[in-house]
Amino acid sequence: MAISHWPRSERPREKLLQRGADALSDAELLAIFLRSGYAGCSAVDLARRLLQDFGSLRGILDADSRNFCRQKGLGPAKFVQLQAALEIARRHLAEALTHEDCLTRPTQTMNYLRARLRDYDYEVFACLMLDNRNRVIAFRELFRGTIDGASVYPREVVKQALADNAAAVIFAHNHPSGVSEPSQADIRITGNLRDALALVDIRVLDHVIVGDGITCLSERGLV
Repeated sequence: MAISHWPRSERPREKLLQRGADALSDAELLAIFLRSGYAGCSAVDLARRLLQDFGSLRGILDADSRNFCRQKGLGPAKFVQLQAALEIARRHLAEALTHEDCLTRPTQTMNYLRARLRDYDYEVFACLMLDNRNRVIAFRELFRGTIDGASVYPREVVKQALADNAAAVIFAHNHPSGVSEPSQADIRITGNLRDALALVDIRVLDHVIVGDGITCLSERGLV
């Protein structure tokens, strides 16, 4: 049965308008994005099939163009729309952080760092440059490596922080393995960077490790 024949309270679009987006299931949200299915398969049916085939909503969002477009009912146009929607979400988070004290909105800060770093298949070491009111000046990807690690050079970090006129920084890097537990190397480089930046009066507020979850070294007393 086509969605248009469903009771209005059960249609994803009407349900979102009446109850809000958080009331919808993953399949219902995805159906709104898809807009339509194909003959004999409604948008919700297609969304449920995709969730089953890819394993999760994240599996769909992380799919490359080839695997995404090979699914019946999808194609390059839908892939482009999805990537654009993801980038809009990232930029929305970035704009909100730029105008707020990121320490008073830690959940939003973590969501932003997760959105920026989670999906790389190699390690990326990045830094949020903050002003003296802890507002974001810039997000800098400073070093890239393989899945085995990234070399981090304190001299380059200090140079970039000074160029951005940062008063404080939050470091972040991803673990492509999905395990967010800090390694001894992570702890050691945090201390080295903290000591180097202290020489120029720049504070290190945290070092965030992004995997399937998030670990903040500050919460463990390691910053």
